[in-house]
Amino acid sequence: MPGLPPLGFHLLASLGLLAVLGLAVGGPLCLSRQLKMHGDYMLGGLFPMSSAEISGLGYRTQPESTSCKRFSALGLLWALAVKMAVEEINNGSDLLPGLRLGYDLFDTCAEPVVAMKPSLLFLAKAGSLNLAAYCNYTQYQPRVLAVIGPHSSELALITGKFFSFFLMPQVSYGASTDRLSTRETFPSFFRTVPSDRVQLKAVVELLMFFKWNWVAAVGSDDEYGRQGLSIFSSLASTHGICIAHEGLVPLPRAHSTRLGQVEKLLRAVNQSNVQVVVLFASARAALSLFNYSIHSQLEPKVWVASEAWLASDLLPTLPGMDQVGTVLGFLMRGAQLPEFSDYVATRLALAADPAFCASLEAAQPGQDEPEVWPRCPQCDHITPQNLTTRLLHHQTFAAYAAVYGVAQALHNALRCSASSCPAHEPVRPWQLLEKMYNMTFRARDLELTFDASGNVEMMYDLKLWVWRDHKPEFRTVGVFNSRLWLRPSQILWHTPGNQVPVSQCSRQCAQGQIRRVKGYHSCCYDCMDCKAGTYRHSTDDLWCSPCRQEEWSPDRSTRCFPRRPKFLTWGEPVTLGLLVLLGLVLGLTLAALRLFTLHWHSPMVRASGGSLACFGLACLGLVCLSVLLFPGWPSPASCLAQQPLLHLPLTGCLSTLLLQAAAIFAESELPPSWTGRLQGWLRAPRAWLVVVLAVVLEAALCAWNVAAFPSEVVTDWQMLPQEALVHCRTRSWVSFGLVHALNAMLAFLCFLGTFLVQSRPGRYNPARGLTFAMLAYFITWVSFVPLLANVHVAYQPAVQMGAILLCALGILVTVHLPKCYLLLWHPALNNLEFFLGEGPGGGGEMQGNRGAVSPDLVTSPSVTPAQ
Repeated sequence: MPGLPPLGFHLLASLGLLAVLGLAVGGPLCLSRQLKMHGDYMLGGLFPMSSAEISGLGYRTQPESTSCKRFSALGLLWALAVKMAVEEINNGSDLLPGLRLGYDLFDTCAEPVVAMKPSLLFLAKAGSLNLAAYCNYTQYQPRVLAVIGPHSSELALITGKFFSFFLMPQVSYGASTDRLSTRETFPSFFRTVPSDRVQLKAVVELLMFFKWNWVAAVGSDDEYGRQGLSIFSSLASTHGICIAHEGLVPLPRAHSTRLGQVEKLLRAVNQSNVQVVVLFASARAALSLFNYSIHSQLEPKVWVASEAWLASDLLPTLPGMDQVGTVLGFLMRGAQLPEFSDYVATRLALAADPAFCASLEAAQPGQDEPEVWPRCPQCDHITPQNLTTRLLHHQTFAAYAAVYGVAQALHNALRCSASSCPAHEPVRPWQLLEKMYNMTFRARDLELTFDASGNVEMMYDLKLWVWRDHKPEFRTVGVFNSRLWLRPSQILWHTPGNQVPVSQCSRQCAQGQIRRVKGYHSCCYDCMDCKAGTYRHSTDDLWCSPCRQEEWSPDRSTRCFPRRPKFLTWGEPVTLGLLVLLGLVLGLTLAALRLFTLHWHSPMVRASGGSLACFGLACLGLVCLSVLLFPGWPSPASCLAQQPLLHLPLTGCLSTLLLQAAAIFAESELPPSWTGRLQGWLRAPRAWLVVVLAVVLEAALCAWNVAAFPSEVVTDWQMLPQEALVHCRTRSWVSFGLVHALNAMLAFLCFLGTFLVQSRPGRYNPARGLTFAMLAYFITWVSFVPLLANVHVAYQPAVQMGAILLCALGILVTVHLPKCYLLLWHPALNNLEFFLGEGPGGGGEMQGNRGAVSPDLVTSPSVTPAQ
């Protein structure tokens, strides 16, 4: 395995030596006597080298001794790592030259009642077994200067408060609960492992990497499990991970009713679609859980393990453990101790040597400690096989580094140099504690620092259990060092085809969909599409975010797009069509005007009003040109000029037609005495007064409209789905109607003056043309009103352009083009008799009616006009 020490040759050679010495056949050892050594400064040690029998602890009625008979190889290895570190420091000259560290290592049996005995002994006065009571412990010198251990958080919470009262430094190599970081409660507690919060952050990143957001969370019913479960719940909720089922696993000695809760929890997990279980528990609680899970035939799951049971030697021996599924967990990496395996083999070999054991007995007899000795009875009856498996993946660096942390603090307190430590008064625990705050020290090639909370930063390896012959081996498949780095291809899953398990309450939503949560869990949801105008900003969004007003988005979008400005452009097909119509109408108007000027003195032009007719045609041309203000990007000037430049020339054109209609009406409908007098006013130059008056009145209306309700350029962001509509907004439709009212009134009066006129045979009758012109005017503008109200705002300018051009075309076709037709193709009819009523036999009547027009066109020798 990568990262592990080369054990093969040395371990086999050591085991062979042990067999020769008789250890393999069960000879007694003196290994427990190697757990104590005198020195200038003593270190205490608490290690779980055995565990208590399951029965009996819950029913104790007297403070009697606890039976600890189940041997724990890991606890012994941790103790031997401390022993090796002390010997390295004593044999070197870097930290404590000329001084020797001693140690006194005890078994805690993983029980608080057992751990308190050596803890009391550590605090006893130096040289005795008594713990004296003083008001001031400043000058008090206990038996040990610092304590290494214990390993479990549950024990550390008890001993931590106890040692903190005396301000005795305590360095744990395994207690990781986050509560121990509270300096107010545990001022003398340090550890060479990170807090559980770091490990649980790594667990959350692992779940997020595989998109497992629907998990079960189980913890042991002790301080370690409850605190870990609380931290995991908090981290999971902030990262969108839902806990489908949550529970605590009671310790093996718990009441049977509580064990039934475990079965209920396992059934709920088995019946749901949860494929991942985060088990943050002590080794014994995990053993209890897997006992029930194997018995209940729980389907294989992904078990995300905490460090406490991942490296335990209890679970691999459980029958059927290789069928529970995939086991993943984080183990602290630390530095390599390649010689540790040889050291363990050497200590075992020496423990089997009678001569060596006799020398230990002579050097440190145990009669002075009758209540505590022996420290680890089971250690004297082990075989090499008890340690072989654990040596393959032991985690001993934390215990080894704890000794170096204390030694560095003692080095600082004694002001040691590379050659010696100055002699002065003995260092007391509280003086050593002062040097440990925010202290940096080295253990092998790794530099560690106790932060303000007494923690160190360490790297984690993600380990996978790979079963070989029903025994698990560790495979490193990832690393966590503030961030998670994985090698997914090296993970063996329990699924068919080695597919990554899926543990989600609901499927992942597609692009542009948000989650509509169902029930109480945010991971159970329906996927809803984001409508047009909204978008999904991130995968965690529960609501579609609206686009800004200058942006747009289609359905199921994940972003917004900038809106393009929309207006009536010159290149649009409708605009091009209207420009073609403009060219046609304007060309015909100019042609008619040119033709009238060429025949200025002809009877037809005289009958049409002469200069007034040419002025009307010029105004009609200006009406046509006013449509050029509507296409293109709207500007404030074009918006203000559109209506005045349309209505003023249109008023001039209609006023000339009204004069013609009034003359026709006076000639045909009024008494002769009135006709002559009225026709004097209807002929130029007096007729220009009517035109000027009408234009001035219309100019006043337009000025009022522009001043009181000016049109403005606005940008409408909501009218179009993908574009921003830029258009001229009419602020008052009432004023808009009043501007049209004067022209409508002129057209209506013109229509009344010609509609009932009787035609006279043999003379040209312009009344019919004027009638149809006014009908064309009204049809155009009456149709314009509902069309403008219903057409899209983007095309309202095109509607106005079309109405203007159709109105001009209607007047041109019905009034002026028939006259042009006669001028070009029937010039014989352009005579005084036909247009003015003058000629042979005309007499005074015709002379008096010069300038008037007759009702109808009649048949003549040269042409038969249409009726």
